[in-house]
Amino acid sequence: MSARLPWRSLRTRLQAGTLLTLILALFAVASAVSAAAAPPQIALQTVVSGLRSPLDIETPRDGTGRLFVLEQGGTIRIIQNGILLGAPFLNVTSIIESGGEKGLLGLAFHPAYAQNGRFFIDYTRRVSGQLQTVIAEYHVSSTDPNKADPSSGTEVLVQDQPFDNHNGGQLAFGSDKMLYIAFGDGGSSGDPFGNGQDLGTLLGKILRIDIDSGSPYVIPPDNPFVNNPDAKGEIWAYGFRNPWKFSFDRGSGRLYVGDVGQDKFEEVDIVNKGGNYGWNVMEGFHCFQPAQGCDMSGKMLPISEYSHSEGEAIIGGFVYHGSALPALRGVYIFGDYISGRIWALRRNSNGWHRSLLLSTGRFLSAFGQDTAGEMYVLDYNNGVMFRIVPAA
Repeated sequence: MSARLPWRSLRTRLQAGTLLTLILALFAVASAVSAAAAPPQIALQTVVSGLRSPLDIETPRDGTGRLFVLEQGGTIRIIQNGILLGAPFLNVTSIIESGGEKGLLGLAFHPAYAQNGRFFIDYTRRVSGQLQTVIAEYHVSSTDPNKADPSSGTEVLVQDQPFDNHNGGQLAFGSDKMLYIAFGDGGSSGDPFGNGQDLGTLLGKILRIDIDSGSPYVIPPDNPFVNNPDAKGEIWAYGFRNPWKFSFDRGSGRLYVGDVGQDKFEEVDIVNKGGNYGWNVMEGFHCFQPAQGCDMSGKMLPISEYSHSEGEAIIGGFVYHGSALPALRGVYIFGDYISGRIWALRRNSNGWHRSLLLSTGRFLSAFGQDTAGEMYVLDYNNGVMFRIVPAA
């Protein structure tokens, strides 16, 4: 009743005509505000179908405009001029273990790929019963730009995995030409070994290594924990559960991570050097262990979160820099695997604000970005790659 009393009081003092004018004016203002706040409408335009459990989209800086798609079972496919080529770029099915959260999980082309033909993949394998994540370097064929040399593979980094899930997998080069690697906490539920907060393991971390100055790599001297005898020098940031997808904003250089949550919350982080992003003490903005009164000191909070009423597995995306959707330029676009929703995340003077762009009804496994800044998204179950376009 209290919410109605002011309106009732006003109504007794105004004549019907004045009241109607006021109502119409208020309605017009509300409609204008609502329209201004409404997100731009987007649609999904099919690029190719026929993919098998696709997990990543990458584009080399070689001027060809080709899109490379990872298939979880162990193949890399090429999309050229809108056509999915029949023969794979690379096939490593014989050396990986796939299924669930395992398989061929990540791909990154060297910044000078056009000159040196080097690229890196992230995959899982099992050796004598032990599951491992492997980061390996390969080279393109010297005779065919649409073929990799399968014999060129060399191991860069190997990490034992205690469980079969939370393997991370994303690889990307920053503007500093360093290779960044995402490792999940090693799996199971609740991070039973506390890997997220343990600087003595690579699990639950974003790593940063220099693959140009040593063999197979060197730890950059400006990494945050190189002088800590109890820490792994490769660590750039820590406290992650499963940072399945991350990307660098080609405009600002910021590193955005979508960290998959446990029971209640999914989060988006902007990752800074040496930052502690909370897991397994925190899940999103909230205490996880213990459920109340956890130690939040020194923890970097997400820029955004959403609960499992909206989705259950965040798929990190990209800051949009294309021309097809001018209203979304400079906006971070991401989604959710389970709910199929795609959101926009904007920042203004009042903080970060999330708005729904599209409910796709699909299982979204990855976003991608071409050299022009246009964005794509993968439907994992149906094996389709879509381009994100304006709604008709």
